[in-house]
Amino acid sequence: MARILLINPSYFGSYSNTKAGLTNPVHPTLGLAAIAGSALAGGHQVEILDLSAKPYDFSLIRDRIMATRPDIVGATVTTPLMNQVRDISLLVKDISSDISVVAGGPHVSALYHESMKESALDAVFVGEADDSFVEYCDGRDPSTIKGICYNDNGEPRFTGPRLPISDLDTLPMPAWHLYEAENYRGIARIYARRSPMAMVEFSRGCVFKCDFCASKVSMALGYRKKSPERCAEEVRQLVQLGFREFKLADDIFTSDQKWSGSVSDAIAAENLDIIWTATNGIRVESADSELFAKMRRAGCYGITFGLETGNDKVLKAFGKGGKASIQQARQAVEKANVAQLETLGSFMLGLSADTEETMMETIEFARSLPVYSAKVSVTIAFPGTPMFDKGVREGMIRSYNWDDYFMYSSEPLYHHPRIDYSTILQYTKIFYRRAVFFNHRFWWQRFKWGMRTGNLFRDAYYFVKFILLSSTGRPLSTEYFARDRWPVWDFLMNKPQPAQYQVVGRRVAAGGDD
Repeated sequence: MARILLINPSYFGSYSNTKAGLTNPVHPTLGLAAIAGSALAGGHQVEILDLSAKPYDFSLIRDRIMATRPDIVGATVTTPLMNQVRDISLLVKDISSDISVVAGGPHVSALYHESMKESALDAVFVGEADDSFVEYCDGRDPSTIKGICYNDNGEPRFTGPRLPISDLDTLPMPAWHLYEAENYRGIARIYARRSPMAMVEFSRGCVFKCDFCASKVSMALGYRKKSPERCAEEVRQLVQLGFREFKLADDIFTSDQKWSGSVSDAIAAENLDIIWTATNGIRVESADSELFAKMRRAGCYGITFGLETGNDKVLKAFGKGGKASIQQARQAVEKANVAQLETLGSFMLGLSADTEETMMETIEFARSLPVYSAKVSVTIAFPGTPMFDKGVREGMIRSYNWDDYFMYSSEPLYHHPRIDYSTILQYTKIFYRRAVFFNHRFWWQRFKWGMRTGNLFRDAYYFVKFILLSSTGRPLSTEYFARDRWPVWDFLMNKPQPAQYQVVGRRVAAGGDD
């Protein structure tokens, strides 16, 4: 049996002091809960240290490691958190070279070789880690474990891709009990009506190839679903543990309307005291009035539409068009409003095919929609995305300092082929002026919903905070343990290879290997 400490690094600086920071997602991390559940089922001892709501504090991590003396320390890694994980890897090795330090998540799945080279990690898990992590904890020879990149006498060795898990019902329940629900009551009410809340998944994967999305490197290309009964059981366990709300993380929840309707029916049949929102996964071409009504009866009160752009040609160019259209987006928002679901429109500026004209179309499109809320972000080429791979090939990536990578950066990270970065930032300000601040349709919609739900004064409070914050900013500075000793990898001399991904049902590598 291995003693395992899993770490969720700090998100504190990732949103900086921006408008989006009002909804800083402080909640139990789904990925760690999932692999912790698998490790517990395998007979191992697991603890989780969640730093999401705090500034990065290496002394706190050191104290926990000294107190618990784990055999394995693992961390989850998105790109903005990678420097923290580099620091943690040296911290762990300074405490004891006998402790294995590992990582998983989208960043290391995309850049597994590079992540090993610029850290003291013993191994990283590429793609889904539910099974590979348990095999590693069991003490198996790393060379025999598919889906990892491990340290072989100072050189990273990739063992090859691992097939995605076909039957998600066979997975152990996420280990939500390792999180103390009461620690998550401080979340902003604009983000969650009834804290504490958690993230859940009812399905994995996506069949679309948007060029700014990295989900395929960790969840594969394809779609796998849990049974409605399993979904309802997960929600039941959340309620038993004291959680009062959840957010759905699925990429394309509504694509199979029969299944998503059955999931909603199964949850509604439990009559549980919990509410939820679909912060992802609502494809506009699959919007359905009957399905929205079922979701509403199951406790869903809000959905997020990833609308991105107001131009059909841009939509098609980045990989979402052909199925989705601007007209379908309008109809989807109307159907959700009829079902009395709060609608959030999420938009992006500086998409790969954008021009100044199409960005203005996006702003006017956002202005015309009767959404409850709207937000915009500057498009960033994150590792694992086709946009990043293209940027690497063409010399368009401006920074390989992972602290620079957060969604609302005021610093250029990527050379757009047609638009200067300062121009894109200017259009984000125009977006909020046109689509929010001076948009009578928007305020009438908010007033109606505020009166109906009793949240009018709450909305007014957050609106004042919203006005005072910038739409973009810089990440907060971080005090690291051993920055001067971090291994350095020259990304300009050694350009990253295109990210690999799996296709559900067969092995496909979208890029080179080691």
